[in-house]
Amino acid sequence: MNSDQVFLIALGGNLPSKAGNPEKTLHLAVKHLHDMGGRNLSVSRFYSTPCFPKGAGPDYVNAAAKLTFAGNARDFLTVLHRIEDEFGRERTQRWGRRTLDLDLIAAGDQVLPDKAGFQRWLRLPPDKQTQNTPDHLIVPHPRLQDRGFVLVPLADVAPDWSHPVLKKTVSQMLDDLPESQRHDIVAL
Repeated sequence: MNSDQVFLIALGGNLPSKAGNPEKTLHLAVKHLHDMGGRNLSVSRFYSTPCFPKGAGPDYVNAAAKLTFAGNARDFLTVLHRIEDEFGRERTQRWGRRTLDLDLIAAGDQVLPDKAGFQRWLRLPPDKQTQNTPDHLIVPHPRLQDRGFVLVPLADVAPDWSHPVLKKTVSQMLDDLPESQRHDIVAL
């Protein structure tokens, strides 16, 4: 039996699902996280965030969650994908519109697949990020330090979590983010 591990996830959506608007979808997704084994669940406030990349669709509702789960990162990612599927998630376009997006941001202080593999994705030039999709799990999420729509909600539930490679807390990464990337993120 695996021991409980702390996971951080980002939740988002900008299209209605069978549950209703994105805010209702996120609320039900959180319930599903609990029903599928997530414990000690802390959920951020919900935020209205500009669509990323700009112009790709309607604005998003975003949130973050911190929870424990008795399984490894791959097991937990499988749970996240099942929940996304339940709400009609279609993977037709990278960074495209979606009913529900559940991103595994961190699995405790693990670095997957290893530090060198993580560093390759961390250093991927911006023009290659939309064209390349990893064929294996990368943890922590290699773009979390660049995304206000992840860091702002994450600061509600895990401000002191420290990135195992960058050696910065969520609060420090948020402080490093230019104001222009945070000012349009509004609590609902």
